[in-house]
Amino acid sequence: MRALDLLDWDDLKVFINAARGGSLAGAAKRLRVDQSTVSRRLAHLEGALGIALFERVPSGLRLSEAGQRLLGHAERVESAVIAMGEEVSPSTGQAGGRVRLATMEGIASLYLAERFGSLRETHPDLTVELVTSSQTVYVNRREADLFLSFFKPPGQGLVSELVGRFRLGLYGAPGYLARAGIPKSLDDLREHAFVSYIDDLIQVDCVRWLDDVVRDRHVVFHSTSMIAQKQAAAGGLGLVLLPSFAVSGRDDLVPVLHEAASTSRDLWLNVHTDLQFAPRIRAVAGFLKGLFRSDPSLQLGLRPPPTPCRRSLVVEGLH
Repeated sequence: MRALDLLDWDDLKVFINAARGGSLAGAAKRLRVDQSTVSRRLAHLEGALGIALFERVPSGLRLSEAGQRLLGHAERVESAVIAMGEEVSPSTGQAGGRVRLATMEGIASLYLAERFGSLRETHPDLTVELVTSSQTVYVNRREADLFLSFFKPPGQGLVSELVGRFRLGLYGAPGYLARAGIPKSLDDLREHAFVSYIDDLIQVDCVRWLDDVVRDRHVVFHSTSMIAQKQAAAGGLGLVLLPSFAVSGRDDLVPVLHEAASTSRDLWLNVHTDLQFAPRIRAVAGFLKGLFRSDPSLQLGLRPPPTPCRRSLVVEGLH
Protein backbone atom coordinates (compact mmCIF):
# COMPACT_ATOMS: atom_id res chain seq x y z
CA MET A 1 0.00 0.00 0.00
CA ARG A 2 1.32 3.43 -0.94
CA ALA A 3 2.01 5.99 1.78
CA LEU A 4 -0.51 8.36 0.20
CA ASP A 5 -3.26 5.78 0.67
CA LEU A 6 -2.66 5.94 4.43
CA LEU A 7 -2.97 9.72 4.69
CA ASP A 8 -5.80 10.99 6.86
CA TRP A 9 -7.09 14.59 6.68
CA ASP A 10 -7.42 14.65 10.47
CA ASP A 11 -3.73 13.78 10.75
CA LEU A 12 -2.83 16.58 8.33
CA LYS A 13 -4.99 19.02 10.27
CA VAL A 14 -3.16 18.14 13.48
CA PHE A 15 0.18 18.45 11.68
CA ILE A 16 -0.70 21.95 10.35
CA ASN A 17 -1.72 23.19 13.79
CA ALA A 18 1.34 21.67 15.46
CA ALA A 19 3.56 23.39 12.87
CA ARG A 20 1.83 26.73 13.43
CA GLY A 21 1.77 26.52 17.19
CA GLY A 22 5.22 25.00 17.61
CA SER A 23 4.08 22.62 20.35
CA LEU A 24 1.75 19.75 21.17
CA ALA A 25 -0.02 21.93 23.73
CA GLY A 26 -0.60 24.71 21.22
CA ALA A 27 -2.08 22.34 18.67
CA ALA A 28 -4.25 20.66 21.30
CA LYS A 29 -5.62 24.02 22.43
CA ARG A 30 -6.48 25.17 18.90
CA LEU A 31 -8.11 21.84 18.03
CA ARG A 32 -9.79 21.44 21.45
CA VAL A 33 -8.39 17.95 22.00
CA ASP A 34 -5.88 16.58 24.49
CA GLN A 35 -2.14 16.41 23.88
CA SER A 36 -2.15 12.62 23.68
CA THR A 37 -4.50 12.82 20.69
CA VAL A 38 -2.16 15.27 18.96
CA SER A 39 0.86 13.10 19.70
CA ARG A 40 -0.91 9.97 18.43
CA ARG A 41 -2.04 11.67 15.20
CA LEU A 42 1.45 12.98 14.48
CA ALA A 43 2.96 9.56 15.11
CA HIS A 44 0.43 8.00 12.73
CA LEU A 45 1.25 10.54 10.02
CA GLU A 46 5.01 10.11 10.42
CA GLY A 47 4.56 6.34 10.35
CA ALA A 48 2.45 6.50 7.17
CA LEU A 49 5.03 8.67 5.42
CA GLY A 50 8.06 6.95 6.91
CA ILE A 51 9.73 10.27 7.77
CA ALA A 52 10.23 12.49 10.81
CA LEU A 53 8.26 15.71 10.44
CA PHE A 54 9.42 17.43 13.63
CA GLU A 55 12.49 17.79 15.77
CA ARG A 56 11.80 17.85 19.51
CA VAL A 57 13.49 20.93 21.01
CA PRO A 58 13.28 22.50 24.51
CA SER A 59 10.78 25.09 23.26
CA GLY A 60 8.52 22.45 21.72
CA LEU A 61 8.46 21.31 18.09
CA ARG A 62 10.53 22.44 15.13
CA LEU A 63 9.76 21.39 11.58
CA SER A 64 12.29 19.12 9.90
CA GLU A 65 13.20 19.73 6.27
CA ALA A 66 10.66 17.12 5.24
CA GLY A 67 8.08 18.73 7.51
CA GLN A 68 8.67 22.11 5.90
CA ARG A 69 8.08 20.64 2.47
CA LEU A 70 4.93 18.87 3.61
CA LEU A 71 3.51 22.00 5.26
CA GLY A 72 3.14 23.85 1.96
CA HIS A 73 1.22 20.94 0.45
CA ALA A 74 -0.89 20.47 3.57
CA GLU A 75 -1.88 24.14 3.63
CA ARG A 76 -3.02 23.91 0.01
CA VAL A 77 -5.15 20.91 0.98
CA GLU A 78 -6.52 22.95 3.89
CA SER A 79 -7.43 25.82 1.53
CA ALA A 80 -9.22 23.38 -0.79
CA VAL A 81 -11.16 21.84 2.10
CA ILE A 82 -12.23 25.28 3.35
CA ALA A 83 -13.25 26.40 -0.14
CA MET A 84 -15.18 23.16 -0.64
CA GLY A 85 -16.98 23.65 2.66
CA GLU A 86 -17.98 27.19 1.70
CA GLU A 87 -19.26 26.15 -1.72
CA VAL A 88 -21.27 23.09 -0.72
CA SER A 89 -22.89 24.62 2.37
CA PRO A 90 -26.66 24.79 1.92
CA SER A 91 -27.72 28.21 0.62
CA THR A 92 -30.55 29.89 2.53
CA GLY A 93 -30.21 33.23 0.78
CA GLN A 94 -28.80 34.62 4.03
CA ALA A 95 -25.15 34.82 5.05
CA GLY A 96 -24.51 32.87 8.23
CA GLY A 97 -21.77 31.37 10.37
CA ARG A 98 -18.81 32.75 12.30
CA VAL A 99 -16.44 35.41 11.06
CA ARG A 100 -13.30 36.20 13.03
CA LEU A 101 -12.18 39.81 12.54
CA ALA A 102 -8.81 40.89 13.92
CA THR A 103 -7.81 44.51 14.41
CA MET A 104 -6.26 46.91 16.90
CA GLU A 105 -7.80 47.46 20.32
CA GLY A 106 -8.60 51.14 19.83
CA ILE A 107 -10.69 50.96 16.67
CA ALA A 108 -12.28 47.69 17.83
CA SER A 109 -13.41 48.95 21.23
CA LEU A 110 -13.92 52.66 20.59
CA TYR A 111 -15.54 52.48 17.16
CA LEU A 112 -16.51 49.09 15.75
CA ALA A 113 -18.04 47.22 18.68
CA GLU A 114 -21.02 49.54 19.18
CA ARG A 115 -21.84 49.51 15.47
CA PHE A 116 -22.23 45.79 14.90
CA GLY A 117 -25.90 45.94 15.87
CA SER A 118 -26.88 47.03 12.35
CA LEU A 119 -25.02 44.05 10.89
CA ARG A 120 -26.97 41.76 13.19
CA GLU A 121 -30.22 43.27 11.96
CA THR A 122 -29.45 42.52 8.33
CA HIS A 123 -27.66 39.20 8.94
CA PRO A 124 -29.12 37.57 12.08
CA ASP A 125 -27.37 34.26 11.37
CA LEU A 126 -23.89 35.83 11.45
CA THR A 127 -21.68 35.68 14.54
CA VAL A 128 -18.72 38.05 14.68
CA GLU A 129 -15.62 37.24 16.74
CA LEU A 130 -13.68 40.48 17.26
CA VAL A 131 -10.03 39.77 18.09
CA THR A 132 -8.04 42.64 19.61
CA SER A 133 -4.37 42.13 20.37
CA SER A 134 -1.06 43.95 20.12
CA GLN A 135 0.67 40.63 19.46
CA THR A 136 1.70 39.31 16.08
CA VAL A 137 -1.22 38.18 13.92
CA TYR A 138 -0.49 35.50 11.33
CA VAL A 139 -3.30 35.41 8.80
CA ASN A 140 -1.83 32.32 7.17
CA ARG A 141 -2.22 30.50 10.49
CA ARG A 142 -5.98 30.97 10.35
CA GLU A 143 -6.01 33.21 13.42
CA ALA A 144 -8.52 35.46 11.64
CA ASP A 145 -10.75 35.46 8.57
CA LEU A 146 -10.49 39.22 8.09
CA PHE A 147 -7.79 41.60 9.27
CA LEU A 148 -8.35 45.36 9.51
CA SER A 149 -4.92 46.93 9.63
CA PHE A 150 -3.26 50.35 9.59
CA PHE A 151 -0.88 49.27 6.81
CA LYS A 152 -0.93 47.06 3.73
CA PRO A 153 0.47 43.74 4.90
CA PRO A 154 3.03 41.84 2.83
CA GLY A 155 2.68 38.21 1.88
CA GLN A 156 1.16 35.98 -0.77
CA GLY A 157 -2.40 34.73 -0.83
CA LEU A 158 -3.97 37.93 0.53
CA VAL A 159 -6.47 40.30 -1.02
CA SER A 160 -5.91 43.76 0.48
CA GLU A 161 -8.13 46.79 -0.09
CA LEU A 162 -7.65 50.37 1.06
CA VAL A 163 -10.99 51.16 2.71
CA GLY A 164 -10.36 54.37 4.62
CA ARG A 165 -8.02 56.79 6.29
CA PHE A 166 -8.36 58.46 9.68
CA ARG A 167 -6.91 61.62 11.14
CA LEU A 168 -5.15 61.84 14.50
CA GLY A 169 -5.03 64.97 16.60
CA LEU A 170 -3.97 66.16 20.02
CA TYR A 171 -6.47 66.33 22.88
CA GLY A 172 -6.36 67.48 26.47
CA ALA A 173 -8.71 67.68 29.44
CA PRO A 174 -10.08 71.15 30.31
CA GLY A 175 -8.60 70.82 33.81
CA TYR A 176 -5.14 70.04 32.45
CA LEU A 177 -5.27 72.92 29.95
CA ALA A 178 -6.41 75.33 32.66
CA ARG A 179 -3.44 74.29 34.77
CA ALA A 180 -0.73 73.98 32.09
CA GLY A 181 -2.01 76.54 29.60
CA ILE A 182 -3.33 76.13 26.05
CA PRO A 183 -0.49 75.72 23.53
CA LYS A 184 -0.59 78.28 20.74
CA SER A 185 2.13 76.76 18.54
CA LEU A 186 4.12 73.56 18.03
CA ASP A 187 6.99 75.12 19.99
CA ASP A 188 4.71 75.42 23.02
CA LEU A 189 4.30 71.63 23.10
CA ARG A 190 7.79 71.28 24.56
CA GLU A 191 6.39 72.67 27.80
CA HIS A 192 3.57 70.14 28.04
CA ALA A 193 3.19 66.62 29.40
CA PHE A 194 2.09 63.72 27.20
CA VAL A 195 0.66 60.24 27.53
CA SER A 196 1.73 57.65 24.95
CA TYR A 197 2.59 54.02 24.25
CA ILE A 198 5.33 52.02 25.98
CA ASP A 199 8.04 52.31 23.38
CA ASP A 200 9.74 48.91 23.79
CA LEU A 201 6.40 47.07 23.83
CA ILE A 202 5.05 48.55 20.60
CA GLN A 203 4.17 45.72 18.22
CA VAL A 204 2.94 47.89 15.33
CA ASP A 205 5.23 50.69 14.18
CA CYS A 206 2.19 52.52 12.79
CA VAL A 207 1.17 53.56 16.30
CA ARG A 208 4.35 55.58 16.76
CA TRP A 209 2.18 58.41 15.45
CA LEU A 210 3.22 60.89 18.14
CA ASP A 211 6.62 60.97 16.39
CA ASP A 212 4.87 62.59 13.41
CA VAL A 213 3.74 65.52 15.54
CA VAL A 214 6.31 66.17 18.27
CA ARG A 215 9.57 64.35 18.96
CA ASP A 216 10.98 66.50 21.75
CA ARG A 217 8.35 65.64 24.33
CA HIS A 218 7.95 64.86 28.02
CA VAL A 219 5.89 61.67 28.46
CA VAL A 220 4.56 61.24 32.00
CA PHE A 221 2.36 58.17 31.44
CA HIS A 222 2.83 55.15 29.18
CA SER A 223 0.39 52.36 28.33
CA THR A 224 0.02 49.64 25.70
CA SER A 225 -3.71 50.51 25.63
CA MET A 226 -5.18 53.39 23.63
CA ILE A 227 -8.19 53.32 25.94
CA ALA A 228 -5.97 53.68 29.01
CA GLN A 229 -4.13 56.58 27.35
CA LYS A 230 -7.42 58.28 26.57
CA GLN A 231 -8.64 57.87 30.15
CA ALA A 232 -5.34 59.12 31.55
CA ALA A 233 -5.55 62.25 29.42
CA ALA A 234 -9.18 62.75 30.42
CA GLY A 235 -8.01 62.55 34.03
CA GLY A 236 -5.63 65.46 33.48
CA LEU A 237 -2.26 63.71 33.12
CA GLY A 238 -1.32 65.38 29.86
CA LEU A 239 -1.98 65.67 26.14
CA VAL A 240 -2.71 62.60 24.02
CA LEU A 241 -2.69 61.97 20.27
CA LEU A 242 -5.86 60.09 19.34
CA PRO A 243 -7.55 58.95 16.12
CA SER A 244 -10.76 60.69 15.09
CA PHE A 245 -12.72 57.48 15.71
CA ALA A 246 -11.58 57.39 19.36
CA VAL A 247 -13.12 60.69 20.44
CA SER A 248 -16.82 61.51 20.54
CA GLY A 249 -18.95 64.37 21.81
CA ARG A 250 -19.45 62.42 25.03
CA ASP A 251 -15.76 62.65 25.93
CA ASP A 252 -14.39 65.37 28.20
CA LEU A 253 -11.47 66.12 25.89
CA VAL A 254 -10.67 69.33 24.01
CA PRO A 255 -8.90 69.49 20.60
CA VAL A 256 -5.46 71.09 20.74
CA LEU A 257 -3.67 72.60 17.70
CA HIS A 258 -5.63 70.39 15.30
CA GLU A 259 -4.60 72.34 12.23
CA ALA A 260 -0.87 72.31 13.04
CA ALA A 261 -0.46 69.07 15.00
CA SER A 262 -2.09 66.19 13.14
CA THR A 263 -1.26 63.14 11.07
CA SER A 264 -3.14 60.26 9.42
CA ARG A 265 -3.12 56.51 8.92
CA ASP A 266 -4.62 54.10 6.41
CA LEU A 267 -7.24 51.43 6.97
CA TRP A 268 -6.66 48.22 4.98
CA LEU A 269 -9.09 45.32 4.88
CA ASN A 270 -7.34 42.00 4.25
CA VAL A 271 -8.80 38.56 3.56
CA HIS A 272 -7.58 35.12 2.52
CA THR A 273 -7.85 34.54 -1.21
CA ASP A 274 -9.69 31.28 -0.55
CA LEU A 275 -12.30 33.04 1.62
CA GLN A 276 -12.90 36.25 -0.31
CA PHE A 277 -16.07 35.02 -2.05
CA ALA A 278 -17.62 33.23 0.94
CA PRO A 279 -21.05 34.80 1.70
CA ARG A 280 -20.28 35.28 5.40
CA ILE A 281 -16.97 37.02 4.63
CA ARG A 282 -18.52 39.20 1.94
CA ALA A 283 -21.26 40.23 4.34
CA VAL A 284 -18.87 41.41 7.05
CA ALA A 285 -16.45 42.99 4.57
CA GLY A 286 -19.31 44.81 2.85
CA PHE A 287 -20.60 46.05 6.20
CA LEU A 288 -17.18 47.43 7.17
CA LYS A 289 -16.59 49.13 3.82
CA GLY A 290 -20.06 50.68 3.89
CA LEU A 291 -19.50 51.87 7.44
CA PHE A 292 -16.25 53.61 6.54
CA ARG A 293 -17.62 55.10 3.31
CA SER A 294 -20.49 56.70 5.23
CA ASP A 295 -18.16 58.30 7.78
CA PRO A 296 -16.34 61.36 6.34
CA SER A 297 -13.82 61.26 9.20
CA LEU A 298 -12.59 57.89 7.92
CA GLN A 299 -12.00 58.93 4.31
CA LEU A 300 -9.95 62.16 4.24
CA GLY A 301 -9.70 62.03 0.46
CA LEU A 302 -7.40 59.02 0.79
CA ARG A 303 -4.25 61.10 0.38
CA PRO A 304 -0.90 59.32 0.92
CA PRO A 305 0.01 59.21 4.64
CA PRO A 306 2.98 61.27 5.82
CA THR A 307 4.84 58.35 7.37
CA PRO A 308 4.86 54.84 5.83
CA CYS A 309 4.10 52.15 8.37
CA ARG A 310 6.80 49.60 8.86
CA ARG A 311 6.09 45.92 9.34
CA SER A 312 6.10 44.94 12.99
CA LEU A 313 2.73 43.27 13.20
CA VAL A 314 3.39 40.40 10.79
CA VAL A 315 0.51 39.41 8.56
CA GLU A 316 1.38 36.87 5.93
CA GLY A 317 -0.56 35.17 3.19
CA LEU A 318 -0.80 31.57 2.19
CA HIS A 319 2.26 29.98 0.62
